[in-house]
Amino acid sequence: MAASTAAAGAAASDSQGPASPVPSMDGPTVQYSSVLEHLIGDKRTVKELNPAVMGGLPVPPKSDEQKMIERGMESCAFKSLLACVGGFVLGGAFGVFTAGIDTNVGFDPKDPLRTPTAREVLKDMGQRGMSYAKNFAIVGAMFSCTECIIESHRGVSDWKNAVYSGCVTGGAIGFRAGLKAGVLGCGGFAAFSAAIEYYLR
Repeated sequence: MAASTAAAGAAASDSQGPASPVPSMDGPTVQYSSVLEHLIGDKRTVKELNPAVMGGLPVPPKSDEQKMIERGMESCAFKSLLACVGGFVLGGAFGVFTAGIDTNVGFDPKDPLRTPTAREVLKDMGQRGMSYAKNFAIVGAMFSCTECIIESHRGVSDWKNAVYSGCVTGGAIGFRAGLKAGVLGCGGFAAFSAAIEYYLR
């Protein structure tokens, strides 16, 4: 009886097939740090953002006229002209503003007790505004031209270009009054340009 029971159990185990292996816990584990490196870390692959691939509108190639206009706008002559016009407008506004707050505008030094007319006051304001506009236009054109030339020569766009340009512009303006004034103008303009570049960058 016992022998028949054992034989039946063996036959049943053979019909069920081999036992499935138990998974071991000693296999390779997933390193989440490596996954993060590939997702958001240094090993992340940077895909090219092509508008045609991303579903956006493709950018048409630039024509020869557009390239010529871009080269003209990036030239030193155009930058100098733009700085000259901007300096003229800014200098004129500044001159008119300073003349408006000056209490001696329109007064005749030969007859200080006489009250100036509105025409005389406006004439003096216009003369001062024109003087400031010319000076600002010259300084702006010189600074922009020298900065563009220095940047083209160095091949680097950084704060040093503005410092060198400020020194050249200040020295050229100051040398009209002597060597000492030229050195002081160079240092003053260079320091001012460095401060402006540091604030803007």
